[in-house]
Order: sequence, then C-alpha cells, then structure tokens
Amino acid sequence: MLKKKVIISACLLGEYCRYDGKTKKVNEIIEAYKDYEIIPFCPEAPIFGTPRERISVIEVDGENRIFTDETKIDVTKLLEQEINLFIKSNKKVDEIVLKSKSPSCGLGTTPILNFQRELLYHGDGIAAKIFKKRYKSIKIKDDIFVEKLEKVMI
Repeated sequence: MLKKKVIISACLLGEYCRYDGKTKKVNEIIEAYKDYEIIPFCPEAPIFGTPRERISVIEVDGENRIFTDETKIDVTKLLEQEINLFIKSNKKVDEIVLKSKSPSCGLGTTPILNFQRELLYHGDGIAAKIFKKRYKSIKIKDDIFVEKLEKVMI
C-alpha cells in the first residue's frame, strides 16, 4: 500500500535551513505525519545557502515581490523558478504543511510591507501563493493550524 505524501516546510522538520541558520522544529507536526511519506521543502536554502540574508515581501505597484533586506535585490524570479522545479518533481501530494509568517511559506500570516518596511497587511508568502494555484484540490495548512488541531485532539 502506498503511503500518503505530505510536503512540510523543512525548518518544521528540524532542518537547519532558516536565514539565521536555525530551525523551527515542531515535534507535533512530525508525530502527526509519521505514517506519511514526508517531503521536506525550503525554496530559499538551495538558492541562497544557510545562514543567509533575510528576505521580505514588498508590495510594488500592487504586486508582491521578494527583496533581500540589506542589499535590496529582487529575488522573486529565482524563488519562483525554485518553487516551480520543486512542484514538477512532486506533482502528486496529499497534504501540505507550511511555516507561518515566512516570506516563502506563510499562509495568510506573512507580513506584506511597503518600501519603507511598514506593514501593509498579512498575506501569503511566495511559495504558499504558488502552491495554492498548483495544488488546488489539496488542503494546505500551516504550523499554527496543526498545533491548534493537536491541542483540540488532546
């Protein structure tokens, strides 16, 4: 019997792939998906390495773009290419769990800023946005949702 497949943000699995070289491991998520084939996902680390310069979502002329915080380089296209390559390799998945507040993976929780770095609103990170378009029939969750679910089940 084939295992169900789940894409999970790699930092939630304990991989040291965040911009600061740290992890955001959530044991409850690992436990909740122990019977699944887990597919780790981080579009930033393969491109920029770890640790790396922090990135942010900046609204430019009504469009969300990804910029490096210090050098102010637009890396949107690089991230889109990496995310689309990942999707091509993982066309059939059953669930997706992403890291909240991330410029890549945030699901309605990512700070969307203006050029002065002022908060405009909270929205989706670049990967979450692309995943929602490509995986239309799949339930996409974030670590906050899974943690709340775990507390309800206890």
